[in-house]
Amino acid sequence: MRFVLIETSLSANVGAVARAMKTMGLSQLCLVRPQQALAAEALARAAGADDLLARARICASLDEALAGCRLVIGSSARARSLAWPEVDPAGCAERLLDDAARAEVALLLGRERSGLTNDELSHCHFLTRIPANPDYSSLNIAAAAQVFAYELRRVALRGPAGAAAPAGESAPAPTAVASLASVPRDDLATADEMAGFYAHLERTMTRIGFADPAQSSTLRRRLRRLFNRARPDRTELNILRGFLSAAEGRKHPDRFRR
Repeated sequence: MRFVLIETSLSANVGAVARAMKTMGLSQLCLVRPQQALAAEALARAAGADDLLARARICASLDEALAGCRLVIGSSARARSLAWPEVDPAGCAERLLDDAARAEVALLLGRERSGLTNDELSHCHFLTRIPANPDYSSLNIAAAAQVFAYELRRVALRGPAGAAAPAGESAPAPTAVASLASVPRDDLATADEMAGFYAHLERTMTRIGFADPAQSSTLRRRLRRLFNRARPDRTELNILRGFLSAAEGRKHPDRFRR
């Protein structure tokens, strides 16, 4: 399970996030274009979680950070003009843990000042928001990370279907928690496979004259929301891409003649 931080301004905040993660048994940290190197301030705020900093992946793009993930949930402090499927922090933890038993998953945290852009949110299957004071809802990124890390730990300790761990026995680690009453889908398309599909979709819409690439940002986000909600598997994605290839004229109906 990955915590992905986008363009963090201060290395100290990265260290504090690492500490929040380690206290709750999480270890995969990905940084997308951090604005400062992980210097002394990060180590100081990590307070013993410097091993997470040493293993943190530095990524040049969000697509790179999410490669291989089959579920992505983004955190945002504000509502969006284009409504997105939402879960609360507890529901976020349940969904992430449920899918983590079978595949890579990610929680996406935005910049300290401005959070996630709409385009970044379009990579997510769900949006989650911490129900903070509406008159002052701004949380430090490390504080937000601690809330989500705690919810993940709490749900993991609860075990499948809310069962408590037997007395004297340790609870399962977060990444080992079994399904929480959902039907397993082991062949879901990954984030990088969906990114390839979205590029194909946008190229096709332009070629067939359906969309103006300079004026279709809302359309692109709506289509991403639709397919993220559907969560196609690899076979379904291949069918969709075959359809797009046919729409581009790369397949001819004569091929079906006997």
